[in-house]
Amino acid sequence: MKTTIYTLKLTPFQETKLYDTWKSSQSKTPPYAKWQLRPENCVITCYTSGKTVFQGKDASVYASPFADIFELSAPAKTKTAPAFKVKNRLPQAGSDEVGTGDYFGPVCVCATIITADTLPLLEKLGVRDSKQLNDTDIRKIAPKIMNQIPYSLLILDNEKYNNVHETNNMNAIKSKLHNQAYVNLVKNYEVPSFKIIDQFTPETSYYRYLKGEKTIVTGIHFETKAEDKYPAVGAASVIARYAFLKKMDEMEENWKMKFQKGAGDKVDICAEEFVKKHGFDSLSQVAKMHFKNTEKLK
Repeated sequence: MKTTIYTLKLTPFQETKLYDTWKSSQSKTPPYAKWQLRPENCVITCYTSGKTVFQGKDASVYASPFADIFELSAPAKTKTAPAFKVKNRLPQAGSDEVGTGDYFGPVCVCATIITADTLPLLEKLGVRDSKQLNDTDIRKIAPKIMNQIPYSLLILDNEKYNNVHETNNMNAIKSKLHNQAYVNLVKNYEVPSFKIIDQFTPETSYYRYLKGEKTIVTGIHFETKAEDKYPAVGAASVIARYAFLKKMDEMEENWKMKFQKGAGDKVDICAEEFVKKHGFDSLSQVAKMHFKNTEKLK
């Protein structure tokens, strides 16, 4: 797969924020550099010249929050959504996932922390469940949020997903990703006691799926449709969707074709086109093979 490289000129504040977010992945500092980080699928090097280089499969995801500096005083260009129904439990942490219903593309899980200071920004930008925002809005809003709040983002690409799915069902995969997102938050930030997951499985099942995990974050509140009630879950939904869109962009560039979202009839046509161009054996690199769409190809 093609390696992507981005070179950005960051402010000292942005350099510090970037380093603090991923410092747990710090590696040996190369010559002429301040530091180097190696989060999943990316190498980030901050040079003494003032330039920061992002290199790897997920370089665009890590670099994008800093590609467009956002000033709080700037007028919002997006629609303002109604205030969150539940916002009296601040600070709060929340998590959500994107991509589990899409045949093509990765599964992305994000966990965020929202405080009374950052809530006005979310409401001003119209942050809500990503399914209620179009992709154009997501691309505008997400980088601005990512530059202002603590978050942990996990991206499980299709090849890894298919390997993991051989021994884990979808809910087990999601449970482990959500847990790891919270583990990463705990490592890097002071996480509020009030933590929410947009519920996709019963609480007892969630923790059963996590048996055997090295670290398990407990004390989580589970609630359906949480993205409309809790700003931390809403923000997580938007960031996860943004990461999904960026990975789809990379897939389209790498494979030179347009990938349909979802799992309907248009996706079946797209899958047939992909197989004709690249062969059935390559399908596992872009699709979730256990979906019924694969059976239709056979």
